[in-house]
Amino acid sequence: MKVLVPIKRVIDYNVKPRVSPDGSGVDLANVKMSMNPFDEIAVEEAIRLREQGVAHEVVVVSIGEAKAAEVIRTALAMGADRGILVRHDAPLEPLAIAKVLARLAQEEEVRLVIAGKQAIDDDMSATGQMLAARLGWGQACFASELRIAEGVAQVTREVDGGLQVLSVPLPAVVTTDLRLNAPRYASLPNIMKAKKKPLAERDFATFGVPAEPRLQVLATDEPAARAAGRKLGSVAELLEKLKEGGLV
Repeated sequence: MKVLVPIKRVIDYNVKPRVSPDGSGVDLANVKMSMNPFDEIAVEEAIRLREQGVAHEVVVVSIGEAKAAEVIRTALAMGADRGILVRHDAPLEPLAIAKVLARLAQEEEVRLVIAGKQAIDDDMSATGQMLAARLGWGQACFASELRIAEGVAQVTREVDGGLQVLSVPLPAVVTTDLRLNAPRYASLPNIMKAKKKPLAERDFATFGVPAEPRLQVLATDEPAARAAGRKLGSVAELLEKLKEGGLV
């Protein structure tokens, strides 16, 4: 079974984003970028499936500017087999990305797509669901556990009040939650080996997918500053403050 894993280059999760001076978005100048954390979990899960003998090849794909090749090389260093970079130098919305991924999934004849549940830059959480709809495949989102057996993906999801288990026949799209696994670190030897792994480049325009945005960002603002906290000396003092605030 071949597994396709979409990955995205985003602001590193340790970096505090800054709003651009004109308020049009986030300032990306001289900001550290890395692989979207949920996508990193998806790469790790696909590699584990290959190591278990469930999958025979893991293909990672990123859609974006040339620098997106960096996150593909990171995934290859983790253990993915090959990468595809679809070049496009402007931001894309989830529907356009889903259409390109659907084409690639069909061309590559994959049986499973494992994607991060959302990207931490826009938090839309839409691409995986749109991709499943475009392909006409079943989907199981926010997986905290994944098992593949006899052509069926069994996915455990954390929901309010407990766990929910879904069975989805393959081919299918699964999106990952944080608890699915802990991604491995790429060792230096594997980083060196990754430089020799195949990385194909495709032009977004050849997919015939409209790239014009249908959403418009009106303004981007910094969140309101939080008021400073106070340390209280006793439970009685805490209750008094809560009463003063009308909270009890």
